[in-house]
Amino acid sequence: MRYLLCVVLYLLSAAAMAAPAQQGKAYMTVIIDDLGQNVARDSRTLALPGPVTLAIMPDTPHSSEFARQAHKAGKTVILHMPMDPATGPYAWHPGAPVPELAARLDAALAKVPYAAGINNHMGSRMTSQPEPMAWLMNELQRRHLFFVDSRTSAATVAAAKAQAIGLAHVSRDVFLDDVRTPEAIAGQLQQGVELARKQGSAVLIGHPYPQTLDVLEREMPRLKRQGIELITIGQMIGERSNQAMPAHGSHGLYRNR
Repeated sequence: MRYLLCVVLYLLSAAAMAAPAQQGKAYMTVIIDDLGQNVARDSRTLALPGPVTLAIMPDTPHSSEFARQAHKAGKTVILHMPMDPATGPYAWHPGAPVPELAARLDAALAKVPYAAGINNHMGSRMTSQPEPMAWLMNELQRRHLFFVDSRTSAATVAAAKAQAIGLAHVSRDVFLDDVRTPEAIAGQLQQGVELARKQGSAVLIGHPYPQTLDVLEREMPRLKRQGIELITIGQMIGERSNQAMPAHGSHGLYRNR
C-alpha cells in the first residue's frame, strides 16, 4: 500500500511539474521582406516549411507574378510598402499631401495582387509621422487590410495609430539578419524562440539572403521539438488581439501614442 501511495504521489508530482509546459503556448510568425527582386530567391523563400508570410515590394521586376504564385501556393501575401528614407515611385515621404500618399498606395497595391495587409519597408522617418500614419490606418481599415509595424525606429507611431482605431495589426519583435552571418542569424532565431516562450508569441522578420534561407531551411523543421508552433500572420493578429508586447509598450498599450 505504501509503495502504491508513493507511486501515485510521484505521478501527481510529475504531472504538476509538466503542466505549465503543456499548458504554455509559444507561437511564432516569420515574415520575409524584400521579395519580388530575384526569381531564385523568391522561389526558395516560397518553399520554406510552414506558414511564412511573404512581403513583396511593389517596385521590383517580379512583384505581380510572384504575388500570384504565392497566393496560389496558399501563402499570405503582404505589400512591403516603401517609406522614407526609402525612395522610388511608391515611397511615402514626410510632408507629402494625402492625395499623393493615396495615389502611391493605390499604385503599390495594384502591383502586389492578393495582398492581405502591408508592412513598412524602411520607414524610420515616415512611421514617426502621426498624421499620415493615422490616415494610413483608417485607409487600411476601409480596405479590410491589416498592418505589420516593422519597427525600423523606436519613434514609430504606426502601431499606436492602428491600435487607436482597432485596426488588426502586430509589431515585429526580432530582426533575423541585421548581421548577415549564419551564426548571427541562428542566434536571432533562438532569441525569437526564447521570446515566444517568455511572452507567448514572437514575430520575426528576415530577408531572402542566402544565409537567412540556409538557417531557416535547417532550423524551421526543428522548431516544433522546441515547443514552438509556427502560425500565420492572421493567427498571430488574433493571438495578440491588438495588444502591445512588453518591449513595445506597457499594459498592452503602445508607447508614442
